[in-house]
Formats: sequence, C-alpha cells, structure tokens
Amino acid sequence: MLPIGAFAQIGQVTHRMLRHWDTAGLLVPAHVDEFTGYRSYDPSQLARLHRIVALRQLGFGLDDIAAALADGVDTGRLAVLLRERLDEVAREHALATARLADVGRRLRLIEEEKTMSTIEMITKDLPAVRLAMQSTIVAEQPQVASVVGPMFDAVANALTDAHGPGMLEVPIAQYDMGEDGVSITCGFEYDGEPLPGIEIVELPAQRVAACAVHLGPMDGISRSWMALMTEATERGLTPSGPCRELYIRAEREDQADWVTELQQPVTRA
Repeated sequence: MLPIGAFAQIGQVTHRMLRHWDTAGLLVPAHVDEFTGYRSYDPSQLARLHRIVALRQLGFGLDDIAAALADGVDTGRLAVLLRERLDEVAREHALATARLADVGRRLRLIEEEKTMSTIEMITKDLPAVRLAMQSTIVAEQPQVASVVGPMFDAVANALTDAHGPGMLEVPIAQYDMGEDGVSITCGFEYDGEPLPGIEIVELPAQRVAACAVHLGPMDGISRSWMALMTEATERGLTPSGPCRELYIRAEREDQADWVTELQQPVTRA
C-alpha cells in the first residue's frame, strides 16, 4: 500500500485533489483507516490516476471523466467525448489567436505610432429585440439626423398615450445601407399589442457584434463609427448586417451627457 503522501507525490497531484476525487467517486482509496481516516492506495491505482490526470489536462470535467472511466465504456462513447472536447479546444484556440493578434496590434500602435486606439471595441452577442417603431428611407446620410428625432418622438408619444410614460424602454435605431439609400428603423423595446400608426418588428439575434461606446453629441458619432469599423477590420471582422445604435442615456438637450452603444453585427473574414 502507498500512503496518500507517497501516492500524491508519484502522481504529481495534491492531497486535496485526491480527497476531492474520492468524494466524487473517481478514485476511491484501497484502504481507509477506520480510526484515523487516513487513506492508502494500491500501486495499481496509479494507472487510473494517470488516466484521470490525462483527461483533466485535456480539459474534461469530472462528469465526463466519470463516464470515460465507467466499467464497460466503449470506444464510441469516448470518441464522442473527445470530438466534443476537440470542438471546444478549437474555439478556445481561435479566441486565443484573435487575442494574441489584438495584443500585438495594440503594442505596435503604441511602439511605432506612439498612440492608442481612440475607441475600445468588444465583441458580444445581441439578443433579439421586439420593437414598437417607425421606419423610413432617406436618400443620403446627411438626411438621417433630420428624421430620427421625429420618429422617436412619434413612437414615444403613441406608447405614452396608450400605456403611460413608464412603458418607454431604451430607444434603439437600426440603419441599413442599400441601393436606394439608408433604411432607418427607430423605436422602443415593446411586448404589447400593435398601436395605430406604429409598426411592430423583431430585430433578429446576432451571434457576434462589434460594439463600442460613443459619449456626447451626435455630431461626433460618425468619427466613433469610423474608429469602430477600422478596429473591426484590423481584427479581421466584416459587417454581416444592419448596424444598430442603443441610446443608453439621452436626456440633456445639448446631448453632452448622451451615452450611445454602437453595434455592428460581424463575421470573421
């Protein structure tokens, strides 16, 4: 018999790990002293210990390890577990590769150009959103500002008249560039019944969106969008759908306190 200390030393694991695996039923000591509770292991259990450690190093959780070690487990089941883990590792590798490239790009920007990015971009998923909204199309980008405010006001007034001011959620706008101009959708998240003069639309969920925050007046938001798209391009991302603006705070008339999240669905090039 090997005392727990010697067994742990040979296997390069801690006492705590062995106790945890004992509790989980993965590696039960060959003998436990009934008076002291001291654990001892048979040398042949080193083979099972090595299997557990190897599977842990591959990233398997305890439940999957238990399934892999179960008596009578077939190679088919083990192959399924390994394929699942292979997919997970591939995703982790892709994420780590993207992070490595981003760190290198930021470092070059600082060392060679003595500057930093003007905006911080993150990627995240966007949930589906059901909007009470109005929409229109303008021929050119400069016309956007003149129609967005009135559309939001019209939807807000309809919702307030029907349900009171407490119904208004965070306003959202979607912009879709097309051959005929810019298609604009403006509205508020809404789960109620349709209202006269107000359309209901569901913006679909997006698996990945490049997002950044613009602070302050709308007359500077185009620069923030340009910085976001430059950052996304440098990270190997391309637009995959209409962009959105989430107006998190829009209270003061001079727009000095406005906080807007820019959201651009993307795919990796």
